[in-house]
Amino acid sequence: MKIPALLLALLAGVAVAAPHPTAHAATRDCEAPPGLQRALDELTGRHQLAGAAVEVVDPACGRWTSAAGKADLRTGRPMNAEDRLRIGSITKTFTAATVLQLADRGRLSLDASVEHYLPGLVQGNGYDGRDITVRELLQQTSGLPDHGDSLATADIDWLRHHQFTPRELVKRALKLPPPKGTWHYSTTNYILAGLVIEKVTGRPAEKEISRRIIKPLKLRDTYWPGNSEHIRGRHSRSYFTTERVDGTEWNTSAGGVGGALISTPRDVNKFFAALLNGRLLSGHGLAEMRHTVLGDPDRLGPEGRYGLGLITSPLSCGGRWTGHTGSVRGGHNNIAAVAPDGRQVTLVINEAPTTDATTTTLIAAVDTALCAD
Repeated sequence: MKIPALLLALLAGVAVAAPHPTAHAATRDCEAPPGLQRALDELTGRHQLAGAAVEVVDPACGRWTSAAGKADLRTGRPMNAEDRLRIGSITKTFTAATVLQLADRGRLSLDASVEHYLPGLVQGNGYDGRDITVRELLQQTSGLPDHGDSLATADIDWLRHHQFTPRELVKRALKLPPPKGTWHYSTTNYILAGLVIEKVTGRPAEKEISRRIIKPLKLRDTYWPGNSEHIRGRHSRSYFTTERVDGTEWNTSAGGVGGALISTPRDVNKFFAALLNGRLLSGHGLAEMRHTVLGDPDRLGPEGRYGLGLITSPLSCGGRWTGHTGSVRGGHNNIAAVAPDGRQVTLVINEAPTTDATTTTLIAAVDTALCAD
């Protein structure tokens, strides 16, 4: 099973027994949610992940961060919540917000066809861009496969150094058989959304997303790596496979505007706070974004739902969190979630989980952060 699917498969609210506490230094401006540090220690202890870090923002008291394990196994540098890392599919929410901004301003229509903006691009092998809308791209209901499936068995050394173009990724996807069901998680949908942004603005999608989202919010640690395989500034290393191969240096052009951003937990929390508090979109635009459909239970759990670049999932304390998950082949994995009362958590790990038990603990930590009194 691919790690993105594994992360998304367990997004329903879950709970696990709290492990024995482990002493760990933390910085805090408010009281830590009970049990959260123990969950981080369990991820790096019993589940033997390299490192885990979290930032919680609570409207009632402020910001709290903590970490466990190592950011760099070679040097022994401790993990922390200030390091940059690859945020994977959380990038999709940035892209969706930009499309919604353009729709707010009348630059595009969510219900216009892909063919209208990108004539001739989505044609052949049973696919027809005339039958797919921009809304369906963002909602993962386009019926298009994921180009990532064509790379699942690719040579890793080739994959991590290869430079992909968006149109090359679309062509790869269209050669695949159609997915089953009406909802299918596909990064190709967001590659196409990026091309729509480029078409209507005349600028590369990455630059438009930076201009409309990243720069106005002063997300100073969030940037597009382009074709660089490196992460600038202080960052955690990332590891994949059970042998802990270092996957930090990686060309993430295969993710594009669906998965290539580099950021920090603090910047991610700032972005979701601005988005869900209405600073980026009109009331109508935000309502469109938050309108969800039932997702594939194998991806989002039995009650997981997907909006326009947003995931919602139940909390053990009632209500649902709203946010997104992200992972990259090189090892970085993230969950960003906002509770109905505005409490936020972004939880990151720097090693790809390989068991359902590890992922269950990861999701339970998010639930602990959002539900603790």
